Amino acid sequence: MAINLEKGQRINLEKSNGSKLLNLCVGVNWGAIEKKGFFSTKKEAVDLDASCAIYDEGKRNIDTVSFRQLKSNDQAIRHSGDDLTGDLNGNDGLDNEVITVDLSRLTPSANYVAFFINSFRGQDFKDIPFASIRIYEGTPTRVNEVFAKYDIANEATFAGSVSMVLGVFYKRNGEWKFNAVGEPTTDKKLEQTIVTIQQKFL
Repeated sequence: MAINLEKGQRINLEKSNGSKLLNLCVGVNWGAIEKKGFFSTKKEAVDLDASCAIYDEGKRNIDTVSFRQLKSNDQAIRHSGDDLTGDLNGNDGLDNEVITVDLSRLTPSANYVAFFINSFRGQDFKDIPFASIRIYEGTPTRVNEVFAKYDIANEATFAGSVSMVLGVFYKRNGEWKFNAVGEPTTDKKLEQTIVTIQQKFL
C-alpha cells in the first residue's frame, strides 16, 4: 500500500518484500485553472515544469534534468518531456511529467537528488486546482506499484508562490532515503530554485 506522505516526512526506500527501491519514477500531476465568467467557465492552461537537481556531498550542483536537458550526464535520470497545459478536463489520474531515476546508476559523487517545480508562466500555486507528486515503480506510461503519494495542492502557504521544492532523495551510509519537503520558495526561475535548494533544503 502506498504511503501518503506529509510535509517533512522522511522514509526509507524499502519495499514490502524487504528489497530496496532503486529504479523508480517521480510523477507530477496538475490541473488547469478555472476562470469563471458571467455565463461560462473557461480553462486556462498551466505550464508547470518538473525538474531535478543533483548535488554532491559538498552540496555542489553537479547536474540538472529539466525540460531543457532531458537526460543526466550519467544517463541515470530521464525526463518525459515538457507538458504545457496540465489536465484541461479534470484530473485524469495520469502524470503530466515523469522523471525516471535509476539510483544504482547515478554517478558515485551524487549524494542528493532534489525534485522541484516552477510555474513557467508565473501562475500562482493557490489558483491551481490540484497538484500531486507520486513515487512509483514502472515507466512514464505504466504504473506497476505506487510507493508513496504526496498532495501538494491548496495549502495556504503556497499562495503567492510560483516555485516549490517537492522532495529530496539523499544518501546516508550508502543507502538512499527520501525527504518530503513540500515547501514553496520565492524564486521566479529554475536556476534560482537550484541555489535555494542548495542553501536551505539539503
